[in-house]
Amino acid sequence: MPVEQTAIAGLLVVRWDTHGDERGFFRQTYQVDELTEALGREPVLRQGNHSRSGSGVLRGFHAEPWDKLVYVARGTAFCAVADPRPDSPTFGDVVTFTLGDAPGERLRLFVTEGLANGFCTLTDTDYLYDVGGYWSPDVDKRAIAWDDADLAVDWPVSDPTISVEDRSNPTLRDRFPDHPRFASSSPGWSRTASGRSVVRATWSRS
Repeated sequence: MPVEQTAIAGLLVVRWDTHGDERGFFRQTYQVDELTEALGREPVLRQGNHSRSGSGVLRGFHAEPWDKLVYVARGTAFCAVADPRPDSPTFGDVVTFTLGDAPGERLRLFVTEGLANGFCTLTDTDYLYDVGGYWSPDVDKRAIAWDDADLAVDWPVSDPTISVEDRSNPTLRDRFPDHPRFASSSPGWSRTASGRSVVRATWSRS
């Protein structure tokens, strides 16, 4: 099945073959029935968005109150998805991907409401994302700092271009100071409870 589960519940990878010839290529990027089977519910996507960014731009982390279906149509982007849900067993975990043109992979990511995603561009990039809600100017992005030491994302851009708004986002520790994860730790720790470490590696198909 083209839809794959990841280490974070609600984060899905959609992988379809690309068929190319001298004219270019064709690929199918998702089917609703396959997402429905993987999620146990039918996703509803209400708005399509297209973001174009120059090389070295970083956007996020954002956890708007809706599902997202992400795709890099042109260029290459490093994408990170974090779990800021305080009741989740993977709270604070991160999974990363390189999407789009080589060396990226032509995948779609389904990011369930509640998860936070961010990306930085390695080239000029067209980043498409369909969402399950309508944008409004007062929507709460429930944002998290891109450089949160507890998330410890190894962004591949040393001095990214970031909006003023994203530079002022709170950390996960700021949002949930009383969470058990932070009870006896300093920023940047690695969880070892139940013999499991925090997810830091780039996604790879098993």
